[in-house]
Amino acid sequence: MAAHRKPKQRSLSGHTARTAATIALAGAATATAFDGTGHADPRLSPAEVKSKVDALYREAEIATEKYNGAKEKAQNAEKSLGELRDEAARKTEKLNSAREGLGSIAAAQYRSGGIDPAVQLALSSDPDQYLERAALADRADSRQAAAVTGVRKQLQEIDQLHTEADDTLAHLKSRQAELKKHKKTVNGKLDTAKRLLSQLTGDQRAELSGEDRASRTAARDGITGGTAKAPNSRASAAVSYAHKALGSPYVWGATGPDAFDCSGLTQAAYRSAGVDLPRTTYAQIAAGERIPRSQLQPGDLVFFYQGISHVGLYVGNGQMIHAPNPSAPVRLAPISQMPFAGATRVA
Repeated sequence: MAAHRKPKQRSLSGHTARTAATIALAGAATATAFDGTGHADPRLSPAEVKSKVDALYREAEIATEKYNGAKEKAQNAEKSLGELRDEAARKTEKLNSAREGLGSIAAAQYRSGGIDPAVQLALSSDPDQYLERAALADRADSRQAAAVTGVRKQLQEIDQLHTEADDTLAHLKSRQAELKKHKKTVNGKLDTAKRLLSQLTGDQRAELSGEDRASRTAARDGITGGTAKAPNSRASAAVSYAHKALGSPYVWGATGPDAFDCSGLTQAAYRSAGVDLPRTTYAQIAAGERIPRSQLQPGDLVFFYQGISHVGLYVGNGQMIHAPNPSAPVRLAPISQMPFAGATRVA
């Protein structure tokens, strides 16, 4: 019988070795990817970084305006809830007083023994005085009936207030959940943009976030946009406020006085002029008279992008003051640098 021989191991070489190495590397890469510890993407060019960061800022701005809207609704709901609770407390106090009055009437009737009126008349030494008292009692009974009706009505009103308060509280909780969601979205977009920008040198970041030369010169020299005049004192005051805000940092959700987002800046500018603008871009565009681009005057609100997600304050000569994004402060810029969506003149 032939002896069993251990099979001879063959070494890998040539095409076979290359194939095995490729499979091994692919497996390692796949395992790494599933572990979430893969290598960073190849370094992007400054232009690619700018493109990606601009897109992230746009997405963050859309989420910011949604956040601002949800915050405004939450604040309104919280205010309404407080008013409903105050009103319920006042009505409850009034109800308690009415109940005490009814209790006093009931006690008096109990003490009188509830004697039949005919018997009381027969026993009375002074029938005329009795009849006078009986008339007063009838009126008292009418007042008692009215008091009972009033108490019932107050109970219904308080019950309705509690129902409204419960509904408002549910609305508030919904808005708070919405706030949390939008806040997470904004922070996620901005964190990603920050990581992308960290790939660039300081000079490259400055170049990407800076205005064009003409805008920088205008902002530095305080040029207000030619000789154009604001149409009214409110618009003039808003433009003046915006100029004083030049250089202030962009902070999403901020409405001044030290930092702003885009709609926060325009709201603060008009607040300084005694005008209460809505909080969001998509509400501000409906806060006055819509006007064509050809008729713009200083103080007009200018809006950009299809979703009306950005706003600036027109200051004349084709320029606006706006809060761009976290990479740049409040600044002067041409309205032609973004897709124009419309304009509103605040009443």
